[in-house]
Amino acid sequence: MSQEVRVRFAPSPTGPFHIGGARSALFNYLVAKHNHGKFVVRIEDTDRKRSTSESEENIKEALKWLGINWDEGIDVGGPNGPYRQTERLGIYQKYTEKLLAEGKAYYCFCTPEELEAEKQAQLAKGETPVYSGKCADLPKETVEQYLKEGRPHVIRIKTPKNETIELDDLVRGHVSFDSNNVGDFVIVKSDGIPVYNYCVVLDDALMHITHVIRAEEHLSNTPRQLVIYKALGFEAPKFAHVSLILGADKKKMSKRHGATSVQQYRDMGYLPDALVNFLALLGWTPDGDQEIFSRDELIEQFTLDRVAKNPAVFDIEKLNWINFHYMKQLDEDQLYAVCLPHLQKAGYASENPDETEAAWLKAVCAAMREHVQYGAQIVDAAKVFFSDDYAPENEETAAVLKEETAPSVLQMFRDELAALDDVTPDTVQPLFKKIQKGLKVKGKFVYMPIRVAVTGVMHGPDLNVIVALMGRDKVLARLDETLA
Repeated sequence: MSQEVRVRFAPSPTGPFHIGGARSALFNYLVAKHNHGKFVVRIEDTDRKRSTSESEENIKEALKWLGINWDEGIDVGGPNGPYRQTERLGIYQKYTEKLLAEGKAYYCFCTPEELEAEKQAQLAKGETPVYSGKCADLPKETVEQYLKEGRPHVIRIKTPKNETIELDDLVRGHVSFDSNNVGDFVIVKSDGIPVYNYCVVLDDALMHITHVIRAEEHLSNTPRQLVIYKALGFEAPKFAHVSLILGADKKKMSKRHGATSVQQYRDMGYLPDALVNFLALLGWTPDGDQEIFSRDELIEQFTLDRVAKNPAVFDIEKLNWINFHYMKQLDEDQLYAVCLPHLQKAGYASENPDETEAAWLKAVCAAMREHVQYGAQIVDAAKVFFSDDYAPENEETAAVLKEETAPSVLQMFRDELAALDDVTPDTVQPLFKKIQKGLKVKGKFVYMPIRVAVTGVMHGPDLNVIVALMGRDKVLARLDETLA
């Protein structure tokens, strides 16, 4: 592309950073990087009642954690600032005065009661409610008199009549709207604050944004924004409206589907690279069957023409599968760092483990590696080492201890373990073969009763590793209680 590609992510800091927002940010970031362009982040905080600095910090921190770094915008600066809407009110005011002077916008003094009556009359006729435009042609003297009196007012933009407003959306294809269903809409509210659709057009135009990539729920805003672009004499950018994210039940993703914010996934011990990999596949279809992508591979391959119109389904099992892949790439120190906060929260690890405790915890995490898809799962996977509840987890498990050979297997293992000079995975492993030969039983009838007696479950890491990590005294105590 000859023109530099410039995209933006413009969140409203009104709550937790939603997973859908993270995907929009990622798609913009990938388009910028793929095209060697610029990725801008600005803050849309004109909703003063709901916007908070805490929410803004949460969004910025989440983006940084995901590695979605921006080239220009909030905190990093750039030539097109300020990058927070409440700091740009003077800019909006200047363009509002220009539109009023050119007769492209006008003051509207209609009361809420008048507007409601007009709306109900239109609905009664089966018409789309749009403003009638009755203040559009008020005499200049009347307008000045009303303003002098301090009458409450808004400012509306004039929308052309009987026109088709159309665009070629990069995801949805050709889309058109009837201008008569848009009407003369408000661009500045009665409190003097410009509305979202007006601010966003000025921000995008003045920041030279070439591509607007956002959720499809914004498609209905697009005709109004195109009216504003035309009135201001700015060239409209290319638009790409990305489909919604649905839960497994094919309904719009919400809290009832589980975690919906980036922070929640971070708190559960998911890895940023895994989440980025997963989010990229929510709506984008790569060429081929590959599902694990490094960031560089995503940047190289991501294009909007492979973004689907159909809604994307958030499949937690797929996220867990992808995260598990990335977990397996971690070395022991990295795995320990991911798991430790969860062990501490469960009361299984001290706040500042000393060298001995840290080495043992690290070995526990390494032993459980194949059973931990994300950090928080270490608590359940490793509870056998920390909990005093090791009773068989169900009837099938309890039945293992009722096998005819189980008592003699447990007794022999107890005696052999007690006799060892040193208990390590390497010294424990030969004991199982020794019992098989001594009692003439198959391996299954050796491993299973010992595992159930010591852990209460039928599956887990290698038994020699569990015994060594648990330590001789605890294992002997559990065997004695089972044999009693």
